[in-house]
Amino acid sequence: MRPPAEHVHWLFATALLMLALLMLAEVIVGQEVWRRRRWRAYLFPATVFVTGLGLWPVTVFFTSSTIHMLAHSVWAQTMMLAGAVQLALVHGRLRNALWELTLPAGVFVSGVAFLVHEQNPWLFSRAAFLHHALGWTLVAGASLPLARALRPQSRAIGAAFALMVVVLSVLLFADRDVAPVFGHLDPLAGEPKR
Repeated sequence: MRPPAEHVHWLFATALLMLALLMLAEVIVGQEVWRRRRWRAYLFPATVFVTGLGLWPVTVFFTSSTIHMLAHSVWAQTMMLAGAVQLALVHGRLRNALWELTLPAGVFVSGVAFLVHEQNPWLFSRAAFLHHALGWTLVAGASLPLARALRPQSRAIGAAFALMVVVLSVLLFADRDVAPVFGHLDPLAGEPKR
């Protein structure tokens, strides 16, 4: 039996919340202190990479259309690329600062994937509203990892990026398959589940 899509969203919300907490911890103590233990530097990129890996089963088992399959697979590939590049940068295998641009690109593509794979209007259902909100948050929020790549020592930019990830997590935790948004549910959406 396949679990409801909301359960999958909640799993990714948990991963994002963990990612945000790691980012906030690094901002609070500073990069120098955070990286005194070498393994801590690998936590953020590894979490991004594993989250990208986790999108592959979603692509295979939870696709309801070709556009969903394409959006999830492109999303998985870009997140895995961003995580792998961040791992290589931390490990010292890559040294060119331009590689830092893969993270903002991954965030931007994630936002576009949310927008492309939601084919219903904003107020169709709660899931449709949240997909639009998540997509536009990621598209606009791609400027934060870009700014962090340009100013890696800025704690304000790091904190803003971490808080954006917290917002994404909260939005994903609010997801339910068929539920009204602001008291409105399109008749075509079906019967509310709760």
